[in-house]
Amino acid sequence: MIAARRLVTSGTFSLDGGTWDVDNNVWLLGDDDEVIVIDAAHDAGAIAKAAGDRRVKAIVCTHAHDDHIGAAPELARLTRAPILLHPDDAELWRMTHPGRRPDAELAGGQTLKVGGAEVRVIHTPGHTPGAVSLHVPELDVVFTGDTLFQGGPGATGRSFSDFGTIIASIRDRLLTLPGRTTVLTGHGDDTSIAEEAPHLDEWIARGH
Repeated sequence: MIAARRLVTSGTFSLDGGTWDVDNNVWLLGDDDEVIVIDAAHDAGAIAKAAGDRRVKAIVCTHAHDDHIGAAPELARLTRAPILLHPDDAELWRMTHPGRRPDAELAGGQTLKVGGAEVRVIHTPGHTPGAVSLHVPELDVVFTGDTLFQGGPGATGRSFSDFGTIIASIRDRLLTLPGRTTVLTGHGDDTSIAEEAPHLDEWIARGH
């Protein structure tokens, strides 16, 4: 039976000349035979250990900030799984891994399959140009990376980000999902579409 498991890894995030300590949610989505890894953050060995003897079908990047992709090439080497990234984040990817390209591109509307379930790719730019969310209707979950958190949108105060764009992504592509949908984020606690939807106007008014 398909399920999502969270693994928390720790490291740093660097951009625009600053570096911050961060804890990241790495998600392993699959069944007893196969999984996809959503965001290979910090520790390839720990992620490979969590996958166990299951086939890793893909390493899916919700976006290309270094804390979310830092371990992706090493994990790909360990598991022989392809790295998937939206092409609009190619420039950010090259800042971390100039000598290693992703193996395939993600696109809005694309469907991935794992453990007999469909995973729908939703292009949700704003935090980065190529940010994506992953909706699994069978589980009533959406993996939002750093696009939507408990309490509001992801940060848009740094390079490659835009507040108006992330608001449009959340309003038009995430808050239209069923209210019962659990939001599984790139950092911190889970939330739900129903919990976050009433606060859209508050986020717009505060500007972040």
